[in-house]
Parts: sequence; C-alpha cells; structure tokens
Amino acid sequence: MASKGPNATNPSASKCPFMTTADGNPIADQNAMTAGPRGPLLMQDVQLLEQMQHFNRERIPERVVHAKGSGAYGTFTVTHDISKFTKAKLFSEVGKKTDMLLRFSTVAGERGAADAERDVRGFAIKFYTEEGNWDLVGNNTPVFFVRDPYKFANFIHTQKRDPKTNLRDMDMQWDFWSLCPESLHQVTILFSDRGRPTDYRHVNGYGSHTYSFINAEGERVWCKFHFKTNQGIQNLMDDEGDRLIGENRESSQQDLFNAIEQGDFPSWTMKVQIMTQAQAVKFEADTGWNPFDLTKVWPHADFPLHEVGQLELNRNPENYHAEMEQASFSPSALVPGIGPSPDKMLQARLMSYADAHRYRVGNNYHQLPVNKPKCPVMNSQRDGQMATGEDYGSRSNYWPSSREGMPDVAPEFRDPAWDIGQAIVDRYDSTVDHDDYTQPGNLYRMFDDDHRDRLTTRIAGVLGQARKEVQLRQLCHFFRADEDYGKRVAAKLGINLDEIMASMGAQPAGA
Repeated sequence: MASKGPNATNPSASKCPFMTTADGNPIADQNAMTAGPRGPLLMQDVQLLEQMQHFNRERIPERVVHAKGSGAYGTFTVTHDISKFTKAKLFSEVGKKTDMLLRFSTVAGERGAADAERDVRGFAIKFYTEEGNWDLVGNNTPVFFVRDPYKFANFIHTQKRDPKTNLRDMDMQWDFWSLCPESLHQVTILFSDRGRPTDYRHVNGYGSHTYSFINAEGERVWCKFHFKTNQGIQNLMDDEGDRLIGENRESSQQDLFNAIEQGDFPSWTMKVQIMTQAQAVKFEADTGWNPFDLTKVWPHADFPLHEVGQLELNRNPENYHAEMEQASFSPSALVPGIGPSPDKMLQARLMSYADAHRYRVGNNYHQLPVNKPKCPVMNSQRDGQMATGEDYGSRSNYWPSSREGMPDVAPEFRDPAWDIGQAIVDRYDSTVDHDDYTQPGNLYRMFDDDHRDRLTTRIAGVLGQARKEVQLRQLCHFFRADEDYGKRVAAKLGINLDEIMASMGAQPAGA
C-alpha cells in the first residue's frame, strides 16, 4: 500500500463547491466584464485582474543546476543495524520507517532539456526524520568533475551557453576539462555506457561526498552513501537515446510516474562505506589519494559496503510545481549522528545550496509543505516574504533570551571535535578566553566628560525599557569595561550599586 507521506492530501477534501478568488470570495461568472458586448474592459473586474496578475508571476527561476527533474515520495526502512556507527534516530532500529522524498534530475540541462541526453543524473533525497530533515544531495556517479569549489561555478558555465553565440559549445567544456585533469574520472564515467540511463528507476545513487557518522559514545567515522537500484542498471546506446529524444522528451519522468501509478514501486538498497580516521591517514599514505577528494572513490575491497536499508518510492506528487519545483535540498540539512567532512566541495555546498533556495524559492522555503520538517522548529530567524510565523508565534526573535517560552540550546547533541591531523575543528565558545572589555573601556576613556554623559544618557533611555534583570546583566558589562561607565548608566536608571554588585557577584565574567 502506498505511503501517505508527510504531504499527502485528499484532493476532494479541500474542494470548494464553487469557484472563488484567491481571497475566497465566490465567483458567479468567469467572463470578462465589459462596457457592452463589444465594449472595453473595466478596471473593477478584479477577478480578471487577479488572474492576469498571478499569471505574470507563475514562474520562479529555474535551478542553476539540476533544472530538469521529477520525483516521488516514499519510505525508507532500516534492514540492518548500524547504530555502532551513528546515533541518528532514523537508523536506530531494524524495521524503523521514515518518510522521504526523492528527486531525480539531469545536471547540465535546462528545464526544457530532454531526459535521455548524455548527462549526469541528480539523486537528491529528503528524509523527514523526528530530528529534522536530512537531505542527501547526490548523483548517479560516485565522483565529480572537480575537487575545488572555486571551479564549480566555472565548470557549470561550460555546460550552459556561450555568452556570445548563446549556444552550447563543446569547445567550452573540453577546454575546461583539458585544463582540469581531475575531471578525467567523471568524464570517463559520463562518456561510458552509463552516461545515458534508460530512465530514473534504473540508476544507482551516490552521496558522492564523504560524510561523518557519530555514534552514541561520541566516536566519529567517515562514510560514503550508496543506493543500489533493485531494478538493475539499464542504459541507452546513442542511437536508442537519439531516437527516444525524438519521440518523448519527458521519457524518464513519464516512466517513473506511470510505474508508481501502476503499483510497480521502484526501490533501492542503501549501503554505506566506513573509514576510520586512522584508516584515512593510512589510505592517503599508501595511495597518495586524499580520502576527502570528491574526484576519488574508496576501493570496495578495502572499504566494503555495509547494507543499511530499503528505499521505496510509492506515491506521486499531486501538484508538480508545489511539490517538485519548489522542493529544496541542501547538504546543510543534517541530523544528529550525521555530519560533514573536510571535503572542500561539500564544505562549499553547505552554504551554496541553501543560499540558492533562498533566492529561487524564497527566504522561507523551509515553511512550504514539501520542505517543512515534521518535528517542531524553533530558532530566532523571522520575517521575510511568505513567513507564516506558525512555528514561532510570539516567542523571542533573539538568543540568548530569558523571556518565558524561549527554548535553550541542547548540549547533548554536541558533536565531538575533529582531529584531522593539522588542526582541531570544533565549535569553540566565543565567550571564553576573550577580552571583551578592555577595548570598549579604552574607547569610553577617550571621550570627554560631555560625550560620556550623552553616551550614558542614550543607553539609559533605551535600556530603561528592558526588564530589571536585563538592566542588571548589562550594567555588569559596563562596570567591567570602566567603573565610571557603569556608575553613570546605573544612576540614570535609578539602580543602586548594591544591586549591581550583587548581580556581578552572581554572574561569571563573560555573562
């Protein structure tokens, strides 16, 4: 039976018995309003104006990469225990099921490109876990063309159109590839027989990047994700692909949609490779290959595949634009127990993907149903276009906050530090071992007496609108910078020194 998934809807449940405007106002007639049968239109025909205004804004920018694609909802089921490697809850027990969304795509092609072209295929998965969304953004190949993120945008430019001719130009891409020998591995795959899959159901998927697993004991290992198609690999020869493009430019999308509608649910076996830090050091010493290099694979003989579970697609979207075109995947969507690695390309993508979604879909793309986590969401991010505020309500829009109802951080989810041989990578507390007071104190002491008076008057004017406990907390900082600074503000707030001294004695210096 098909999974309903996180965004399943009953199309008939929300149907209104009559047509309405976007504001819900009933529509009695959908003919344009005119002054007489042949007369001009009237500006008061708000139904017509709304329709034309919306039509002009129906399209959103296509993805810079992976513009052409399709996908479906499904379920991931754990079949093998890997809890010794990761504490991620979606892998916590055999038999556990997690709803997910999988989007396939071509990489270089525009939205109108043909599905059967020779190109890498995107394989992006969104797992709706109880610890938030986990996005695994990969391809049907285990490597990529470049290892340095500075080259990524430049490479994609070579796959698009020449700025003068506006044509796809083979000289552009081969000029780039010939100047970048690291691309040879991926180029060889692209131009091999696997370069033109028959459809999306008959491809493998790969996370490609190296990620990290962290277990309950705080131990970290490096990992790579593999999704082996249970349908088998099938590819097109050039003559078959060329013929198919002439017959059906949406061949892969049609194949996927029809298979799911007919109950022929495609599935993949998820597997992982594991490498310890000691093995990573030895691997590089023995091979000269950086284990975090996106242009390299880990040999299976040295790092065998561990089976994890089964991924099945079993429900088509009800609305392509809402659920596929606006679906937004980002490697920065990570859950406890799964993290990044020193892979330079991954490090850059942690920023660039989410940034692209904020431009293309909107700053609040997370709040759209297809992207919305199934677990509660709370942070200090607010406002922007299309913000609903349903997760935050009236709670504070800043942290730290002592106001009622504002959750605090959860130290139990802290990841262990990285020791990658060259530096210790960790989340260092920015309030510890830092002198935050000498320089502002020096600045205050540079001011003449009148200036100090104006400064402290302004501060007291706004600080006085805060709660008393907030005033006392901030006064401690003024005193640590300069005693006169603190005394002046305190006097203008009407707070006596005994209260301030008591407050300072109860707080650490960095509070």
